[in-house]
Amino acid sequence: MQALQFSVSIPQWAALKALGAVSRKPFYKGPLATIKLLDIPEPPLPTEQWVMVETRMCGLCASDMSLIFLKESPTASPFTSFPCVIGHEICGRIAAVGSQVTQVQPGDMVTISPALNCAARQIDPPCPACRQGLVANCENYASGSLAPGMITGLCAGTGGGFAPRFVAHQSQVFKIPPGFPPESGILIEPLTVGLQAVYSNRPRHGETVLIIGGGVIGTMVLKAIRALEIDCCVAVADPSEFAGRQARQNGADHVITNGEILEAAVGLTGAARYKPMMGQDILMGGFARIYDTVGSPKTLNTAMRCLAAGGTLSQVGIWHDVKLDLTPLWLKQQKIQGVYGCGYAVYKGRQMHMFDIALNMVDKGKVILDGMVTHAFSLDQFEQMIAVNLDKEQHQAVKTAVAFV
Repeated sequence: MQALQFSVSIPQWAALKALGAVSRKPFYKGPLATIKLLDIPEPPLPTEQWVMVETRMCGLCASDMSLIFLKESPTASPFTSFPCVIGHEICGRIAAVGSQVTQVQPGDMVTISPALNCAARQIDPPCPACRQGLVANCENYASGSLAPGMITGLCAGTGGGFAPRFVAHQSQVFKIPPGFPPESGILIEPLTVGLQAVYSNRPRHGETVLIIGGGVIGTMVLKAIRALEIDCCVAVADPSEFAGRQARQNGADHVITNGEILEAAVGLTGAARYKPMMGQDILMGGFARIYDTVGSPKTLNTAMRCLAAGGTLSQVGIWHDVKLDLTPLWLKQQKIQGVYGCGYAVYKGRQMHMFDIALNMVDKGKVILDGMVTHAFSLDQFEQMIAVNLDKEQHQAVKTAVAFV
């Protein structure tokens, strides 16, 4: 079968970093490309608790783009294995099941929780993180019966969504309601990330909060706040006018597109602005909570400067080598909360996996995902898909995906 496979070596990494200063095309075109369309065999079922999934659609995530362009930290490399078929925002059909699978059967339409945690790795007893319900933050991503890999799409042995078929453990598979379109199916995973961010740093009624970044994850944080019926004021900051319009349509109370986040914070929260002898201004007061879905040095430093005393900054965006001025952190006793993947939470009085919560919200109309998939490609058009993602503003793109039917 043909699949979109990622691989990189240290010499290749060095060469691409040098060429990347001139052009980004060598990362996905030509002999040095990190991502290539190749003929590979279908992965076998690792055990009888696994299923074969026939991909209907797979979304391209910002983290996939970071991987392709070698923007992610090498610190995570022990928890990945190459070559791997990328893709973790997936909707597909169960094609075959192992003899011990009880939750699904061939023909079921499903979406995938990508974490390859203790359950998938046949590790018993599970690690402390998995026992706490933090199943996306498993301590055993480089252990057990599988090759290293945090998620489907970063593991050499399981395949991923940018292939006609891949394998998943039964604990990863969630049935989608009848009539649920593939375009909604691939958006359940990013919705769970937004839900996890909000559950981990839940606004109180009446607070004013900020979402930095109006892309897919920022939109999902906004949708999660509205679906949970939290009566708070939400501002979204993004330099893109297109993203700003999307934020307004999805329920943002205020949109900041001019880059003046501190100025907006003063107006929205009544914070006082102070100018140091050197460097960026700092606020006393500010937003009660901030969700940074970008995670760049600029956004993180700005977020800390306009976060109120005792406030929590949710670090959702993936970046590395960030230089921070920690003065706001100690001066205002702030907290920084990491967000990665999703786990379990209490919803409507009972403990549920975030995928079940997300599917329930979409099925009941509390979250509307229609129209978010703006561009669909065939697998052999992956270069065009990447090019669109490099300039979403020009292409008016929200979520791009590969469709297999």
